[in-house]
Amino acid sequence: MDGFAWTLDSFVTVRFSIEDHEPTSIKPSFATRSSIQQDTCSGFACMLQENIPTDITITTSNGSIRAHSNVLSACSPQLSAVHIPDMSIDECQCFINYMYGNLQERDFIAHRVALLGAAEKYDVSDLKVACVDSLSQDIDTENLIERLQVADFYQLQELKRSCIRLLVDFMKVYEIHDDFNEFIKTADTDLVVEILQHVLGSKLAGVF
Repeated sequence: MDGFAWTLDSFVTVRFSIEDHEPTSIKPSFATRSSIQQDTCSGFACMLQENIPTDITITTSNGSIRAHSNVLSACSPQLSAVHIPDMSIDECQCFINYMYGNLQERDFIAHRVALLGAAEKYDVSDLKVACVDSLSQDIDTENLIERLQVADFYQLQELKRSCIRLLVDFMKVYEIHDDFNEFIKTADTDLVVEILQHVLGSKLAGVF
């Protein structure tokens, strides 16, 4: 390790900056859409804002949300069944807001891991891309283990490689030694093997 130095800034550029101004909708920023689709999303958002009568109730782990079945089914046919026990009401509200084109950046950042799970479960591909892209942009020692676990659980290979590179190639494992030891005790065996293989490869390459 003697003589090794590396500046992390270029690797983990933060994608979003949250400032004290009027919130903006996340959906147009994270998915490539035609102008017709964007207009449609804007119309969907108005349906909520103008209290147009709803026809469906979404049940979450700690509450329920009213919505419009035609909007949900347009985004994901699987949402014709709307019992979502693995999301809190706040997380589910963000998910619904995304489909209505009315999700704010600060809410997206706060709930993007839960949104990734919902996008995976209900096959909302543009939301999944947005979540993975965002989670890849601000990896640091505070969230590295969590991101690695998320990447492994959802089989996000690029995100997993980024986390393992930070741990091994850039030696962040030494900065989170205790957390990493706890992680190893409960981690999936295949993931641990993958990390150790990367360590071995780095040793052979002279990194360690």
